[in-house]
Amino acid sequence: MYSTTDFRKGLKIEIEGEPYIIVDFQHVKPGKGGAFVRTRLKSLVSGNVIDQTFRSGDRVDKPDLEERGMQFLYETGGEFHFMDTQTFEQLFLTADQLGEKKDYLKENLVIKALFHNKRPLGIETPMFVELKVVQSEPGVRGDTATGATKPATLESGAVIQVPLFVEVGDIVRIDTRTREYITRVK
Repeated sequence: MYSTTDFRKGLKIEIEGEPYIIVDFQHVKPGKGGAFVRTRLKSLVSGNVIDQTFRSGDRVDKPDLEERGMQFLYETGGEFHFMDTQTFEQLFLTADQLGEKKDYLKENLVIKALFHNKRPLGIETPMFVELKVVQSEPGVRGDTATGATKPATLESGAVIQVPLFVEVGDIVRIDTRTREYITRVK
C-alpha cells in the first residue's frame, strides 16, 4: 500500500479496483483542520481524468500491473497482433485500444504492453521510431529558408509535417510523444 507521503507524478495507484496514474498532486496544510492532498488522477482503463482529495496519512492500494515486452507482428482487419518476447503467446488489440499509438507501429517493433490483473490495458511505444515516407508532395526549390513544412504519409499510415527536403522513400525519425519530425535517417 502507498501512503499520501509516497505520492509523486507518474505513481500508479488503485482506487475501487481501477488503476490510476497521478497526473498532478498538491499537499495542503490549512490554518485550521488537518492537512490533505489534492490529486488529479488519470484512469489507465478509460483515460478519464478525475480530481480526488485524500486526508494526510491515508493509504491507497498498489495496482496489480505488469509490463511485458511484446513484438508487433502484423495488422489485419483493424486487429493488431503482438507476440510476447518471453513466452511467445500472442495478443490481439483493436485500433480503439491502441488509440494514436497505432500510427507508430511497424513489423517487428518491440513495445511494452501494460496488463492489469492479466487484462491488457494498452501499449507504450519507444520514444523515437523510424518510419519510411510513402507519399509526399515535392518541395518547391528555394522555400527551404523559411522553415516551411509539408504533410507526408508514413508506412504506418500516419500523416505528419516534415521539412520540404524530405522525399518519398526517405526514412524519418519521429518523436512518439509529440508526433513531430526529428531528423532524416541515412
